[in-house]
Amino acid sequence: MGLPQFKSPLEGYENADPLPEKFNEDGKSLYNPPGPLSSSYDEFPKPIDSSNNGFDFHIYYMQAVPAQAKYAKELHERVRREFPELRIYRFWDKPIGPHPVAMFEINTFNPHQTGALFSWLVVNRGPCSVLIHPNTGEAYKDHTELATWIGKRWPLYVDFMRKDA
Repeated sequence: MGLPQFKSPLEGYENADPLPEKFNEDGKSLYNPPGPLSSSYDEFPKPIDSSNNGFDFHIYYMQAVPAQAKYAKELHERVRREFPELRIYRFWDKPIGPHPVAMFEINTFNPHQTGALFSWLVVNRGPCSVLIHPNTGEAYKDHTELATWIGKRWPLYVDFMRKDA
């Protein structure tokens, strides 16, 4: 399997005017001319398929460490109280599926929820790690190439997700 090929992130901007090299008053950040807001504030970019949910957040903890298990259980309850509009799955006390340790899963349905939960977990996850992945219809790619981690990265058992497996 070769390296993934990426198309240019500037696709669609080939004939755009050059951006100014002017700095803002802080002397460090670049001035960006005003323009329309990105549609990504309100809808997930393709190929994310939001027909069910756009992103999965998997919160991992080591089930054999009592302090982590207690914190994770309390975090699960707090998320349910703080974000009742999200889909929050049961609290697993053992590894399941491709996940190497116990976890619970949360689904987000729009970019605002995704950003809010992401920033909240950055400061509230405690000893837990978080796998965040989009849902594009390509499970292997979603859990590997497109995945993001907060905290310790855990090895996933994803070979069964490969289309060529």
